[in-house]
Amino acid sequence: MQICAFLWVYYGYPASNYEGINVESARNLCGMALARNDRVDIDYVAGIPDSGIGHAIGYANEKNVPYIRPFVKYTPTWPRSFMPQIQLIRDLVARMKLIPVKELIDGKRILFCEDSIVRGTQLQDTIQILYEYGAKEVHMRPACPTLIYPCDFLNFSASQSTLDLAGRKAIAELEGADDKVLAQYATGGSEKNRAMVDKIRQRLKLTSLQYQRLEDLVEAIGVPKKKLCTHCWDGSSYF
Repeated sequence: MQICAFLWVYYGYPASNYEGINVESARNLCGMALARNDRVDIDYVAGIPDSGIGHAIGYANEKNVPYIRPFVKYTPTWPRSFMPQIQLIRDLVARMKLIPVKELIDGKRILFCEDSIVRGTQLQDTIQILYEYGAKEVHMRPACPTLIYPCDFLNFSASQSTLDLAGRKAIAELEGADDKVLAQYATGGSEKNRAMVDKIRQRLKLTSLQYQRLEDLVEAIGVPKKKLCTHCWDGSSYF
């Protein structure tokens, strides 16, 4: 039996330890790994609240770039915006939760760390708000690779159609179907992987988009890969 790597990336509580590994510490290390593989020029680093914050702090510390909060969180809503089953409600909850601070956005080149991009619908709205508030550039650095295979156990990546996943939607646009040569798209840095990522970047209207490499994620967590379920990224077996 393998343990879900998303415990550290997204839905684990920051103060919690799993397999002896603290969630917030692992997120800091994820952000540091993202920074080491990045060459972008920016003014600030920020995290999409809440789970993106730990990744962003690690990135900012590694790059020695200021960390800011261009979004503040309004908390009396659903604890997780993926929880409602209806997309319209998910979008409404996400919009209610994040309040933009114009003075920290206007004219700035901001890099955001996020735990992941699942469907991308909520993130697309968030990015549009940033541009409406005057952002000069918006860069996104998810703390894990592109989700390609839906999870059979947790509803954050389960949908009525695999085409709801940002990665599979991009693959369908490139291949004419969403289930062709998936392993090639899941291989970080491959030609097909880069094409998929750029499709997602264009749809979200990001200045740049760069995902975490799976090997760097596993190293940041600190648990051997054979003990981790990484199925949603590389299709590996649960057992």
